[in-house]
Amino acid sequence: MTADKTPPLPPLDPDEEALIRELGRVMSVLPRAVDADMIRERQIPISEYTTLMHLSEAPDRLMRMSELAAACNLSVSGMTRVVTRLEGTGLVRRVRCDGDARGWNAVLTDAGLARLEQAWPAHLASVRRHVLDHLEGADLARLTAALRSIAPSA
Repeated sequence: MTADKTPPLPPLDPDEEALIRELGRVMSVLPRAVDADMIRERQIPISEYTTLMHLSEAPDRLMRMSELAAACNLSVSGMTRVVTRLEGTGLVRRVRCDGDARGWNAVLTDAGLARLEQAWPAHLASVRRHVLDHLEGADLARLTAALRSIAPSA
């Protein structure tokens, strides 16, 4: 036993070790692969696509910047950079939050929705090729539930 009286953890068995290593590799490689596909096919990085996607699903196509950052797994400053780029091309606009003069909302414009719809086929093809085609026959609902339990939504 260790000084704090916690029994030592057993080492990972070979299957556990392989899973952890492959999961880490997928978490690193997959976003870069989809991003490269999206840029090549539709000239839109995955960070911008994901931002447009979340805004398209939000009520009134509007989200508070901090909530949008969390949904996109970005820092608030990273989200600000993405939204600034999207604002520059007319795909998103920023408006003050009602009742909170310090807060900002991002709003998807009609042009932003059209851009998302244009990029959607490339995203679909990429995630099918890089993920879903490799999971044929897998219990996707069970896999989704397991992944959700590892990283629950905030």
